[in-house]
Amino acid sequence: MRCCGNISVTKLPVFFYMLRSLLLYLFVIVAFMSLTPVQALEVKDLYQASVAINSQTSRDRSAALKDALAIVMIKVGGEKSVLENAVLKKALKNHQQYLTQYRYQQKAVRVDKAAVEQHAPNQRQLFLLASFNEEKINNLFQQANLPLWGSLRPQVLLWLIDEQGFTRTIMSNSTDSALPYMVNEFSARRGLPIMMPLMDLTDASQITISDIWGRFEQPIREASSRYYAEAIVVMRISNSSLKISDSFAEQEKTSTDATPENCGLLCIQPNSQQQDYVLDWSLITAQQTFSQQYQGSDRQILLQQGLGDITEIIYQHYALSTSSSNDFVIEVANVDSLNTYMQVFNFLDDLSAVKSVTLVSAKGESRRFQLQLLGSVDALLASLKLNKQLKQYIDPLAELNTGTQLTPVFYWGGK
Repeated sequence: MRCCGNISVTKLPVFFYMLRSLLLYLFVIVAFMSLTPVQALEVKDLYQASVAINSQTSRDRSAALKDALAIVMIKVGGEKSVLENAVLKKALKNHQQYLTQYRYQQKAVRVDKAAVEQHAPNQRQLFLLASFNEEKINNLFQQANLPLWGSLRPQVLLWLIDEQGFTRTIMSNSTDSALPYMVNEFSARRGLPIMMPLMDLTDASQITISDIWGRFEQPIREASSRYYAEAIVVMRISNSSLKISDSFAEQEKTSTDATPENCGLLCIQPNSQQQDYVLDWSLITAQQTFSQQYQGSDRQILLQQGLGDITEIIYQHYALSTSSSNDFVIEVANVDSLNTYMQVFNFLDDLSAVKSVTLVSAKGESRRFQLQLLGSVDALLASLKLNKQLKQYIDPLAELNTGTQLTPVFYWGGK
């Protein structure tokens, strides 16, 4: 007897067994992928920027293209201060020379209801999306002797708590708030991979709001371990219980530069305005912890200020100087075939920290390469640490036995 098309009754148990095995196999793959460490990400679209625009007129388009190029320069350069360089200032006036293409797009924009009650939570906004020539932008930085940031960047985990009155909420991408939208927009604008916790059952069982609000490092590190982030940020924003510290209040009293005219988007509100919010953050890395505090009446400006300062601290560890050329020799110990050699060579040649690669010796499975660097050795090693395809072998007794600094040895892990 037959049914269900060409599937016989006698073969149904075999069919279901195969189906169950396939589902189990897929489950194992998904589980393995979810446990795979992801500490660094290759940031795409570094030379692309999206800018809000009022209309498609040539006047508005020209202003938006100039703003888009400035965003790209900050994204590539890592710091807002790059816009003060004379070479880059001149390039901004001639932004058309660096433009490759542009287009318009409509996007939904989340409005911060806590700060602007009269607006709807979502609005439609016209944006101009512009792309610029990578080689020309990099040449500008070389002409200006300015550092640049490669596309491989550390993953940052952000624990963000929003306190409104007596209510505290840990932000995730699924939270009904404009704050996650602002974080994601900043991440894209500055080219820094920022993720927020899922706040699922696993997170709820590992950490409490009190742990995060109290900034207790041990439970925060333990709860963050599942995300394999290179850096952890705890940020608190409040309109009630947080108070500005005495040291910050004194700094505000003596400061004269925090005015809308010269601090741009990332500024603290002037003292003459009503101060409704306090925001503070702590950046936790493997080596040390940084902290800062702000006050103001606009949560979006405070959030951008905090994330901007965090970005520039992280950038300092991975910047590549274009003003110096350093030769650095490394040895790769497990090059066992021509195919492996080509993989290693192409990998080194593609690193943003490396200007050129030369094979200087080959013995057995070991290959020595001379790298001409765009910047310091520390910047290269930081980039390799993030990538993890080329892992350094460190013999703690080697230099003690020889008394001299040895050529660093690496092992290729493949792609």
